[in-house]
Amino acid sequence: MALEKADRNIAERGPGASTISSDSEVEGATGSPISEKALLRKLDLKLLPAVTVLYLLSFLDRSNVANARLEGLTTDLHMTGNQYLTGLTLYFIGYIPCNIVLKRTTPKLWLPTLTLVWGVVATLMGVTQNLAGFFAVRFFLGMTESGLFPGVVFYLSMWYKRKERQYRIALFFSAASLAGAFGGILAWGIAHMAGVGGLHGWRWIFILEGLLTVLVSMAAYLFISNYPLTTSWLSDEEKSYIHARLKADSDATHDEKFDWGSVWLAVRDPKCWLYGLAFHTLSLPLYTLSLFLPTIIKAMGYTSAQSQLLTVPPYALATVLTVLWAVVSEKSGRRAPFIIASSTIGIIGYIILLANPSPVKRPGVSYLGTFFAAAGIYPSTALALSWPANNVSGQTKRATANAMQISIGNLGAVIGTQLYRPNTSPKYVLGHSFALGYLAMNIVVVSTLWYVLDHDNRKKHLHLEQNPSTGSFHEISEDGLKGDRHPRWKFNV
Repeated sequence: MALEKADRNIAERGPGASTISSDSEVEGATGSPISEKALLRKLDLKLLPAVTVLYLLSFLDRSNVANARLEGLTTDLHMTGNQYLTGLTLYFIGYIPCNIVLKRTTPKLWLPTLTLVWGVVATLMGVTQNLAGFFAVRFFLGMTESGLFPGVVFYLSMWYKRKERQYRIALFFSAASLAGAFGGILAWGIAHMAGVGGLHGWRWIFILEGLLTVLVSMAAYLFISNYPLTTSWLSDEEKSYIHARLKADSDATHDEKFDWGSVWLAVRDPKCWLYGLAFHTLSLPLYTLSLFLPTIIKAMGYTSAQSQLLTVPPYALATVLTVLWAVVSEKSGRRAPFIIASSTIGIIGYIILLANPSPVKRPGVSYLGTFFAAAGIYPSTALALSWPANNVSGQTKRATANAMQISIGNLGAVIGTQLYRPNTSPKYVLGHSFALGYLAMNIVVVSTLWYVLDHDNRKKHLHLEQNPSTGSFHEISEDGLKGDRHPRWKFNV
């Protein structure tokens, strides 16, 4: 009865029920008023800090190898520069998203367990004694971290309405650039522990940051929640209202069982492949920047300690712009033009890096280029990664689409890990050129996706004009279509 009453309250608000009114209050299941703005604030405070911390640690543990390299990792393990690149590649070979597991378990169990396991693996990097050990740890780190990002994206889609997800996912993703900033500061500080316990500084970077992840994972079992109707920190009225607002907006309230048919729907949908290509064309510049920025800066003539600290400002700028760009994009209701604009900023950064004839003689010019690169790459990636969560309907199909996007995207990272070879220092023409080309391809892919989504929306609009009695997208249409194929499901462009 509580859910039914909340459903009626939402319905009585009319067509505007799917939008947020900052001061709106709706009667709850027991007659008490519920402020949508206050409820969203409560959800944000309970959900976002927890998953953002986990992703910050995830990105820190995968990218701190770049900081450790400056502190003697390759020298102590007697590896060549190209062998180091192979180790980076192996991370992405093991990175196979597993959202299907999340559908069959719960976020409260799955996400902290992933964190615990990769924390242990990340710590083992600090005691690795040879090249084979380095390769093994990088592979298993990728395998254990692979479920977090697509899992959290799907998780947030079960709490927020479609138009609310982009900002939350972007805020969550901003932890990636924040990890880069923290990583530089932490690496600079931890490197001063060289000699403590007879260990070199690079080992302490992995050990301390890995142990931090393990400790946070223990707490995560307490602060990660499941889904709205089963959580303890919401009142019955709030649960009812969340259920009703989601029911009016998407499929998040469906009790959908896993089925392979829905997986196949995602695989057959060209749009799901385009979402993957949108991330693919960003993952190469994203991961080459995060894995090689300390090395790129050091090649300008700075010391290792200076290079660690100089990575902080570009990442700090990227963090701020990722959040601001997501807010502006969400308010406009557009995705594609903002991704295109941001990728263009990244292209300018690589043009600056490539145009500088001597990074050692003119380090300030190349350093400026890293600001433009970071400022363009991270906001674009955040928006691209939020697209399937907004547009794919059917819980299993959406979980599959998220996993497809990460898998297709990370193929770009696999290529990128082989580009910044030691013999191309200090200009790194090969790596910078690929990054620039990929960002240009991103503009092409996003423009194509923009056209496809807009075309599908026009077809649906025409269908509804001719068939005004078409029912809700919760029902199968007269043509046997459901989910995001339903005429009443509008794609966010």
